[in-house]
Amino acid sequence: MSEALINRLVEFAESGNQQRIVLNGQSHQGWIMEITEEALLISTGFADKAGKDFWINFSDLEQAELFFWDNQNDQWVAFTI
Repeated sequence: MSEALINRLVEFAESGNQQRIVLNGQSHQGWIMEITEEALLISTGFADKAGKDFWINFSDLEQAELFFWDNQNDQWVAFTI
């Protein structure tokens, strides 16, 4: 994947307190834990027993909606790649 896309995804991961990815009607809300050359890992739980990790391929992100939680305004803000 391009370096520009990876840099943009790092910016997304560092935005807000949490991130939300809506893909194919499913919402994954949590924290971006890892970004590789092909995918990103979002962890949706706050504890090992309660959370689930999801790998999302970059190609799937083209159809996804991305949001981050803005603490200053207490609302989800859309993020575009």
